Amino acid sequence: MGHIAAHNVPTLLWCRDAEVAEGISAHNKNKKYLDAYDLHPDLMASTDLAHVVSNADVLVMGVPSQGFRDVMREAAQHLRPWVPIISLTKGLERGTKLRMSQVAEQEAPAHPVGALTGPNLAKEILAGDPALSVVAMQDTNVGERLQDVFKTDAFRVYLNNDIIGCEIGGALKNVIALASGMADGLGLGDNTRAAIITRGLAELTRLGVAMGGQPETLSGLAGMGDLLATCISPQSRNRHFGEQLGRGHTVQEVADQMNQVAEGVKSAPVVLELAEQYGVTMPIAEQVAAIVSGETTAYAGLTDLITRSRRFESEAPTQ
Repeated sequence: MGHIAAHNVPTLLWCRDAEVAEGISAHNKNKKYLDAYDLHPDLMASTDLAHVVSNADVLVMGVPSQGFRDVMREAAQHLRPWVPIISLTKGLERGTKLRMSQVAEQEAPAHPVGALTGPNLAKEILAGDPALSVVAMQDTNVGERLQDVFKTDAFRVYLNNDIIGCEIGGALKNVIALASGMADGLGLGDNTRAAIITRGLAELTRLGVAMGGQPETLSGLAGMGDLLATCISPQSRNRHFGEQLGRGHTVQEVADQMNQVAEGVKSAPVVLELAEQYGVTMPIAEQVAAIVSGETTAYAGLTDLITRSRRFESEAPTQ
């Protein structure tokens, strides 16, 4: 997203890794994660968080969910008043069950907070393939200005006032993508994948609506669109993680061989807590949580889903 924004405005990334920051600023490359792609030549990077944040007119948070609060807390100390905060993170905070916009509101009150989300696989965006996204922001005026920050000729940005629906769609699709990957790892076919995606959409819609989101949001880019991309793409970290579990590897083994975060692994138990809180059943999420916790295997979990008791396809939210 830094690459996208640099097309329109001066953009400065904060990086933990000095080598990554140097590569971006000096060579327009992120060799650690995206070595095959050139970044926008105007994109700069720094390891100095105070410097990066204190000059920002918009703060974009792309930090994994379990480190989001700590970084947001430190960044808030340097943030000028009323600067909008946009979360790119598709996860839920363990313990609090909060969405990332809620975490940002707690750590940086009095700032407009929203999210940028959708079916946005990084390598395809860097390759220049057409893609669509959504800015979720309560303040329409701020949202419209942010559309201009993130749009390019190949990247179209819609506006949505439903922050809850957009963030829940982004977080829950990662859990469903783990299940889709497990099916791939077990050698199952397109029928199985289609079933997981369809029933997964029903699950994330039930919970999203129960939490206050809008059904049309969950059937749009932030819900169904992101779900499809994450469940079927070889680039998807969560689908890949699930595939390795389906092949019999442990969670720790898969985590050790990946250099990026699969948010669904952390979000699955939080999703179950929210489902219990709001009185909805989520059988796919339930099996995924059991598998990543080591309580069952991918084969046994998918078998349990297939052999559940008979019922109508259109279930009431509490069934």
